[in-house]
Amino acid sequence: LRAEDVPLERIARLGASVVAAVAEKRTTWSLWNLYAEAARQTMGWRFTGTEDREAITSMIVDAAEQASIRLTPPELASSPAAFQRTDGTSVFRPRNAARYSGAAVLAAEDRLLARSREQVAPRLADATIAHALQPRRGRALGDDQRAALTAIASSGRMLDLLIGPAGAGKTTALRALRRAWEAEHGHGSVVGLAPSAVAAEVLAGDLGIPTENTAKWWQTYRDHGIGFTAGQLVIVDEASLAGTLALDRLVRVAVDAGVKVLLVGDTAQLQSVDAGGAFGLLVADRDDVPELTDVRRIAAAWEKEATLDLRHGRIEAIDTYHAHGRIHAGEAERMADAAYASWQSDRVAGLASILIAESSAMVTTLNQRARADLILAGQVDARAEVRLHDHTEASVGDAIITRRNDRELRIGRGWVRNGSRWTITAIDADGSLRVRPAGRRWGATLRLPAEYVAEHVQLGYAVTAYRAQGVTVDTGHTLIEPGATRENFYVAMTRGRLVNTAYVSINRPDDDHIHPPTQDTKAVAARKVLAGVLQHVGAELSARQMIAAEQDAWGSVGQLAAEYETIAAAAQQQRWEALVRATRLTEAEADAAIGSTAFGVLGAELRRAEADGYDTERLLHALVASRPLDDAEDVAAVLHERVIRALARANGAGRVRQPAAPIAGLITPALGTMDDDMRAALRERAALIEQRADALVAEAVEASEAWAAELGPEPADPQLAAIWRREARTVAAYRDTYGIAETSALGLIGDDARQHADAARARAAIHRARQLAARAAEPESTVTAVGVSAPRL
Repeated sequence: LRAEDVPLERIARLGASVVAAVAEKRTTWSLWNLYAEAARQTMGWRFTGTEDREAITSMIVDAAEQASIRLTPPELASSPAAFQRTDGTSVFRPRNAARYSGAAVLAAEDRLLARSREQVAPRLADATIAHALQPRRGRALGDDQRAALTAIASSGRMLDLLIGPAGAGKTTALRALRRAWEAEHGHGSVVGLAPSAVAAEVLAGDLGIPTENTAKWWQTYRDHGIGFTAGQLVIVDEASLAGTLALDRLVRVAVDAGVKVLLVGDTAQLQSVDAGGAFGLLVADRDDVPELTDVRRIAAAWEKEATLDLRHGRIEAIDTYHAHGRIHAGEAERMADAAYASWQSDRVAGLASILIAESSAMVTTLNQRARADLILAGQVDARAEVRLHDHTEASVGDAIITRRNDRELRIGRGWVRNGSRWTITAIDADGSLRVRPAGRRWGATLRLPAEYVAEHVQLGYAVTAYRAQGVTVDTGHTLIEPGATRENFYVAMTRGRLVNTAYVSINRPDDDHIHPPTQDTKAVAARKVLAGVLQHVGAELSARQMIAAEQDAWGSVGQLAAEYETIAAAAQQQRWEALVRATRLTEAEADAAIGSTAFGVLGAELRRAEADGYDTERLLHALVASRPLDDAEDVAAVLHERVIRALARANGAGRVRQPAAPIAGLITPALGTMDDDMRAALRERAALIEQRADALVAEAVEASEAWAAELGPEPADPQLAAIWRREARTVAAYRDTYGIAETSALGLIGDDARQHADAARARAAIHRARQLAARAAEPESTVTAVGVSAPRL
C-alpha cells in the first residue's frame, strides 16, 4: 500500500475504531496511546515503505484525536516569542502532554451518576431489616455494619455503594444483607460479580452465592442473552477494579431488568489496569455513602487507626508506625535482607506470613532465596524440578501461584484461577504438577499441565502489592521504594492481622545537609520517602475528575510560578550580564561568571535584592570590590553567596526605594527594563497567581479546612479581614506550590533549599495572621487602634 491508496473515509473509520479500543482500556488517554493503538490495528498492513506506514498512522491518529475530547485546558497566559516553538505552541506545555477522553466514556459516567441518584429500586421492609440485624450465633454486627446494611436495604437506589477499608468486615455485613434480601425476594435472588476470577471465587465462597467475573458475564450475556431477573440484588465486589465501560454495560442491563446493583470496594485500594475511576467518581458524588469504619482484621487498636490514616494520606500515620517500631530504613539490599529475615522468623514460629515488593524483579529474587532456604531445611525436595515462566524452578513442597484462568482445570467445584496459591505435591515425568490449594494438608489434588506450568506459574513466597490485594495473613513484610503509590502502600500494610512492617529504601544521600547531623537521619529520610508515597496517588481518575485535575495542575501556583521564574530569568539575563561586565571583574572573570551554572541563581538573588529596594548596580560593584576573586573557582557562585550575606547583614538598611510586594507573598517580582512581550507575560502570570491564591483561601475558609484554622479565626472587621486573608494567601500559595495535602498548614518540608525559604515566609505569615486574629478578639477600642496602625493593602 501507498499512503494515497487508503481512502479518507477509511481513515476516519479507523480513527473511531482506535478511540473505541483505547476507551475500553483507559478512561483518559494521550496521543501516544492513540499512536500505539493505531500501530496495532495496522500491524498487518503491508506498505511500500516506512514513510507510507508512518503517514497512514499519523493520519489515523489525527482522526482519532478529532474523535476524542480534549480535557487539558488551553494555555492560561501568553508566552513570549522566545518561549514558542516553530508551530506556535508554548514550550511550557510538553509536546503531546494533553489528556483526552471520549464521548462514550463521558456518557457512561453520566449514566452511572444518574443511576446512582435514582431511588426506584426495591426497598426491604423495616421488619426484615431489623431481623437481619439480630445477633447470630452470639455474634452481633458492629454499629457501622448495622448502619451500612440499613442504608443500603432501605435506600431504593438502583445503583448503591458500600465502601470501607481493608479488613473492615465487609463480608460479614454482606452476609447479613444477603439474608435480608433473600427473606423477601427468595433464595437465589442475590448474585455476585467481580472484575477478576480470584475475587469472584472469594465472593462466592464468602457469601455462598453464584458469582462470575464481569468479563465472562458480559460474554455470556452477549452470546446467550442471559441477564438478570427482576428483584435481584447484584453485588459487584472489588468494584474499584472494574472498568467504567464494563460497569456501565452491567448497570444498564440490570436497571432494564429491575435489579438493584451494589458496588462494593475501597477507593484507597489498587484499581483496574483497564479504564477505571468510576467507583471513585460515584463515591465523590455522594455525601452519604454507606461506609465501614472499624478495621476488624487488624488486632491492635492503634494500628486500626493508623491504617485509616494511610487510606487518607495523612502524614501522621508515618509517625505512628515509627513509634511502634514498624518502619525500618536503610539501603535497599539491607532492607531486603531485613524483610526476608523477619518473614523467615515468622514462618518458623508457625505464622502465616507474606513478603511484598514493588518490582517483579525483587519478587523473583525473594522467591528464589526462600526456595533455596526451604531446600536446605528439607521442606522442599529439589531432586526433581520444573522451570517456571520467570526462569525460576519449583519442586515438591514449593508454594506457587497460578497466573491465568483456566476453567478446564478443575478441582472440586472450583477451577484454576489467576492469583490462586497452591502447594506442589508431585511432579510428573512430563513436567506437569500435582498441586493442592495452599493451607491444606490433605484433600484432593489437581494436575497442572506442563505447558501451563511453563507459561503461567510462579513461586508464591513473595508477591507484588497488586497480587497481595485480598490476601489475609498473620504478618506482612513490605519493601517500599521511592516512587511507590499510596494505594500500593496501603494495601501492603493491611495484609497482616498481627504485624505489618515497612522496610524503606533510602539510598539517596542528604547532599544539601538540610537535616542537622544530630537527628536520626535514617528516620528522617524514611519519613520523607513515605510522605512522598502518601502524596503519590496512583488511582485512575474518571474523565470528569481528570478535567478538574488538569485545570488544577496547569493553573496551580507551582506551575505558574515556575513559568514566571523562567520568563523572568530570560527577561533580565542581558541586564545582569551587563551589570557583571560593568564591575571591576576582568573580561575573563566576567565571561567565566556569565558562563557558570551558578549565574542563574545569582540573577535570581539580584532580582530579589532589586525587589527589596536595593540598588543592584551599587550592590554588585561593592561586593566585587570588597575582596579579591583571583582564587575563586566559580566567580558567580562566590558573588551569589556575597549577595545573600550582604542582604542579611543590611536587614533593610541602604534601600533606595520601598520594597515591592512579593506575588502572593512568595514570588519575587521582576522589575526593571525588559521586552514588552516578556513584561506582558509576567504580568499575566502574576495576576493568575494572585487570583489562584485568593480562590484557595476562599475555598479553605468556606470549607473550614484545618490548615486555615491554624491561622486563627478570620476577623469580622472588613479591613482586618482583608489583611488576614493576605497572610492566608501566602500560606495557600505555599501549599499549592509544593502540593501540600496534609491538614497541617506547612506539611512535611522536604530537602529543597527553595522550599525551606518559602516555608519560612509562610510560617511568618501564619504568625502574623495569628497575631491579627488574637488582637481582633480584644476589646473594640484596641481593635480600632490596631486597624488604624495596620499595614495598608
